[in-house]
Amino acid sequence: MPAMGAASTAASEPGSAMRLVVVPCLKDNYAYLVISAGGEAAVVDASEAGPVREALEREGAMLRSIWSTHHHWDHVGANEELAKHGGVEVVGHASDRNRLPGMTRAVEAGEKVEIGDVVATTLHIPGHTLGAIAYFIDQDGQRAVFTGDTLFCAGCGRLFEGSPAQMHASLSRLLSLPHDTRVYCGHEYTVNNLLFAAALEPSNDAIARARTRAAELRQRREPTVATTLAEERQVNPFLRVRSPEIRRALDIPPEASDVEAFAAIRKAKDAYR
Repeated sequence: MPAMGAASTAASEPGSAMRLVVVPCLKDNYAYLVISAGGEAAVVDASEAGPVREALEREGAMLRSIWSTHHHWDHVGANEELAKHGGVEVVGHASDRNRLPGMTRAVEAGEKVEIGDVVATTLHIPGHTLGAIAYFIDQDGQRAVFTGDTLFCAGCGRLFEGSPAQMHASLSRLLSLPHDTRVYCGHEYTVNNLLFAAALEPSNDAIARARTRAAELRQRREPTVATTLAEERQVNPFLRVRSPEIRRALDIPPEASDVEAFAAIRKAKDAYR
């Protein structure tokens, strides 16, 4: 991967026509280009216009759609600027109709969005916000899910609008996808997330390996995305609510429900520095 500030193309399977490109934006945000075989592109979470335009030009792609995961400004700040010349669809959840700038298409869970020959399925994943959605692609030997600020590498988003029960259900929904699905999240929070994970589960060797990998990537100024759902199951404390070690670390009773354990882990992370 190239240095931060440049776009980077995710490795494709042999014979794959679809390209996924990581576009660093703002301080620690990621936008993503999804590029079809014909060179048409969707951008996921268009926070900043300049880096997206530069990536489109470098990749020789034509922007046709903007797929927003939620309404927060650092994910939609460039929607209107990128779409102002027309012919660009702006997709978001139906509940964000009056909150998401430039929206031209409101979707519900399970609907399909397309860019050229690439098809993504939407998942409604409330918790961080009530209108949060993910975009899942299973095509050309590649599986990818764009999770915004719901599922991070080794973490999850704060509960600004939803409840612990909603977020836990949303994470479970994401975990129902195939285990080799690659996770493309909204921010570069991985190093800090893994520090927190290690504090809760110091005996977890998978976390130690993930910390080494993340540190090496960041030392080279490379993104830590994407992980896989299988990897997240091993290291992400918000997906490991039944871990006895985590429960002991946070004094969560063994008989506590998964949602109660999740809420305790989220509260601890909110206070973690």
